[in-house]
Amino acid sequence: MPTLILTPRHSDDSQALWKTAARQGWSIERLHGWRVPEHLRALEEPVFYGEALFAPELGAALGLRLDNPPEDWLPRLPYEYRLREIALSTLGAQRARTEPAFVKPPNDKSFPANVYTGVGLPQGYDEDMPVLVAEVVRWRCELRCFVLDRTLRTWSLYSRYGELARDSGFASSEEEDAQATAFLQRMLDDAQVNLPRACVIDVGYIEGRGWACVEQNAAWGAGLYACDAQLALDVIRHASMRER
Repeated sequence: MPTLILTPRHSDDSQALWKTAARQGWSIERLHGWRVPEHLRALEEPVFYGEALFAPELGAALGLRLDNPPEDWLPRLPYEYRLREIALSTLGAQRARTEPAFVKPPNDKSFPANVYTGVGLPQGYDEDMPVLVAEVVRWRCELRCFVLDRTLRTWSLYSRYGELARDSGFASSEEEDAQATAFLQRMLDDAQVNLPRACVIDVGYIEGRGWACVEQNAAWGAGLYACDAQLALDVIRHASMRER
């Protein structure tokens, strides 16, 4: 039987997954600190869910390999699925940039993803730190999609025009759902798109261009928004694997 392992940070998402795992008869362990107790290192099927900042250390202590997208996954995605120019660079290389660009770390939130010019980029980080650099576009809406074995399991709108859609309860229209899921299915059916068994893919509508992939995220750390917690947990279960 799987054991869901949660970090000390309580959130609506971790509580929803806790309740869902309990209903399915899973064992559940919430860490009381940032060290892994010895008894958790020998679990038959640990399933980790938590923040990207602490995940590498906790995953290693649990003997887990936590799937992350390759840093260059988005730039290598065929243009028809991203609809904007994106490059993998370094923080230091971008400091001379005079034109604004959307800049973010590939797989963590060590500094906020935002539109920056070179002089506005954050200080205090390694200049060799990888960053994704994309042309600035306007997203009408963005949806989170939990995917297992290249099959969409559950999805939820999370943003409208760059603002978190919490006030609407993350509601989307039938037309948005139909268009977003049709676009995602086209990606999932394309053998050129490399994906792990379990992942989260964010898709959205770019004004003046159409539906595009926002990014790929690790399922073990992704927020649920209004996604079905049970279906999301099915994906999260396969997003971390015991190291052999």
